[in-house]
Amino acid sequence: MLTLDLFFFLIAGPAVLFAGISKAGFGSGAAFASATVLALVVEPGLALGVMLPLLMLIDAGSLRPYWRKWSTRDVALLVLGGLPGVLIGALLYRVASPDLFRLLIGGVAVGFVLWQLTLKSGLLTLARGRMPDWAGVVLGTVVGFTTFVSHAGGPPAAVFLLSRGLTKTQFQATTVLLFWTLNIVKFFPYAALGMFTSQTLIANLVLAPFALLGTWIGVKAHRLVSERLFFGLTYVLLLVTGCKLIWDGLT
Repeated sequence: MLTLDLFFFLIAGPAVLFAGISKAGFGSGAAFASATVLALVVEPGLALGVMLPLLMLIDAGSLRPYWRKWSTRDVALLVLGGLPGVLIGALLYRVASPDLFRLLIGGVAVGFVLWQLTLKSGLLTLARGRMPDWAGVVLGTVVGFTTFVSHAGGPPAAVFLLSRGLTKTQFQATTVLLFWTLNIVKFFPYAALGMFTSQTLIANLVLAPFALLGTWIGVKAHRLVSERLFFGLTYVLLLVTGCKLIWDGLT
């Protein structure tokens, strides 16, 4: 049940604004924090259902500023793997309980933070070479699955794209096209699984201005805002909300 009260919109408004800024300016890496936050106050499936149309709106608003600045080959490889990944996510959703998805979303959030901290501490270093094409298909499958169950495809996509020698704007444009494509594909199984209701539609209409404002800010901030500060705050948010979701899923 989705209760559209003041508390919901006080949580959802900033979360959607944050998603718009992240997706439009910073490669989608932190956008899934919004679904994680919403899952604290509503059932995870409804949180995903509320966020998807808003993410699609952000995608549409981001396409024009980055039009044809992407790496077509890298997008194609990730989409090729992403399609079966979305299917796997849809099949799992049919047999999983809400608590399992709380654990999955929370686990992805906490795992992402720990992964980033491990890399930054120097305890783990990634190979400097360019990942081969087949790695893009494999990681694309991970992208498809994680984007279906928690809108969290950004991190695995980044692992591949960061190895491909793209410029900052190429990287951003490639993620915009990638998730614009996969979010359209996700829409149909989401609808079949009952993630969209009249209440989620009302929520989408009220939250759409936050999505558009976040998109505008994200495009403007692409060259102006320190990514270190932005993602530092993101990691704190993800760690806290992810731990809370794991606790809720277990208890």
